[in-house]
Amino acid sequence: MFPAPIEKAPASAQIAYKVALPVALFIWLLPLLAIFVTSIRPAADINAGNVFGWPSQFQLIENYTTVFRTSDAAKYLWNSLRVTVPTVIISISLACLAGYALAIYRGFRWALPLFFLFVAGNFVPFQILMIPVRDLSVRTDLYDTITGLVLFHAAFQTGFCTLFMRNFIKALPYELIESARIEGVGEFKIFWYLVLPLVRPAIAALSVLIFTFVWNDFFWATVLIQSDELLPITVGVRSLNGQFVNQWQLVSAASLLAALPPIFMFFAMQKHFIAGLTLGATKG
Repeated sequence: MFPAPIEKAPASAQIAYKVALPVALFIWLLPLLAIFVTSIRPAADINAGNVFGWPSQFQLIENYTTVFRTSDAAKYLWNSLRVTVPTVIISISLACLAGYALAIYRGFRWALPLFFLFVAGNFVPFQILMIPVRDLSVRTDLYDTITGLVLFHAAFQTGFCTLFMRNFIKALPYELIESARIEGVGEFKIFWYLVLPLVRPAIAALSVLIFTFVWNDFFWATVLIQSDELLPITVGVRSLNGQFVNQWQLVSAASLLAALPPIFMFFAMQKHFIAGLTLGATKG
């Protein structure tokens, strides 16, 4: 069912793997490297047609400081944080509570249908919900507000988070829950002091995933936000294309700035992220 480890493969296959892996990695990172090189080259190189060649000068600090000094990139980054962080907190908090109920309360007859409802919601293309969501946001005075964008992101992400957390919580030994109940421990204390510490790696992995999903969102930010002062960085970079006309080094620098927070988030929680993804993958 699972592929054999590369250490057990023939010597020729191991050599081919060691050669192909860095080549594939380089091809995968090539667009990102090209954008980075563009972001540190001077404008004179681009005007002279030196787009793909080696930069005549390295203007890393100059270009990136120019982005912050002459545009609203800092405000766009702050708006993205204002949207992403509350969404992650709300989605994961609700998912932990719902996942605990769906996984632990085995006497609840509607647990399985509700779980299937959460699963089915993940297969609905969110593009077809654009008009109803926009109309609802206008009627509830949530259109063109950070609060509205947070609430709708949290609503859409909670289904996937619940599916994720329910499966991890259900993999825990049920005897632990029963033992705590026999000792007279309340349900909330069982959830807070017993279940949450055990699924902490799963929470960390889910936090990284949801942070990346919401931070990189372009669709809902375009649909639900109209004011320039409320735009997140993903949509704000598009407006910088008009501000930095033919200044591709500044547009590239702004694009990399938009991509840095999810990368930092992953490396900051890398240990917990890997542990969360592999939790329950082996027995014993």
